[in-house]
Amino acid sequence: MPVTRGVNGMIPSRVDSLNQIPATLVEWHDKPQRTEFNIFGSQGDGRRIMQMTTVKVMNRQIDQDIIGALNTGTNNLGAAQPASLALVVRAKAHLALQDVDITEEDNLFFVVSPGFEAYLLQMPEFARADYVTVQALQGPARRYRRWLGFNWVIHPHLPNVGTNNEQCFAYHRAAIGHAVNTGEMDVRAGFNEENAYYWARSSIFMGSSLLQNSGVLVINHDGSKYT
Repeated sequence: MPVTRGVNGMIPSRVDSLNQIPATLVEWHDKPQRTEFNIFGSQGDGRRIMQMTTVKVMNRQIDQDIIGALNTGTNNLGAAQPASLALVVRAKAHLALQDVDITEEDNLFFVVSPGFEAYLLQMPEFARADYVTVQALQGPARRYRRWLGFNWVIHPHLPNVGTNNEQCFAYHRAAIGHAVNTGEMDVRAGFNEENAYYWARSSIFMGSSLLQNSGVLVINHDGSKYT
């Protein structure tokens, strides 16, 4: 909080917070391989397919790493309940009361399960053109949508997904940290002449940490109706 000038005419100073929160980097690899005959008999570029799939595996692990850090948050809205407009509005109000800047739409995210999305799609306020500019029932399935001040992410691998106690998350980008050794990420492909097989490998060191507990809200959700 700002202060007024002291009785001695001096402006009181404060110590700036420079806390360093550690993120332990863990080594992750994915290495598919195919025999020379399987590559020859495949209907397509088998080597390129291996490279593409191994990158997708690593991207999914990045998701899980961040989700794991989000799930260490201790703020929640109580017992699990089905998604509703009231629940979403309450989550936004809760973040605002925790001094999260809810005007920063580019930095606010709501990560929900497919079951949560199923409830959203039945809300006129989410799906009708009268309320939104991007119509939820038009066009292809989307990973991201923007509604009610949040960027909505639909993810099928949240904790306890498909049960009556799923964990979904509303958070500010600054509240979570993800560290990657970007200079040493390694994606390679090759051929083993001795055993006549092709291989592809992706390697990465990464880790995630909760930076500001007040900026993450765990939403306990009952998604069992849509399993």
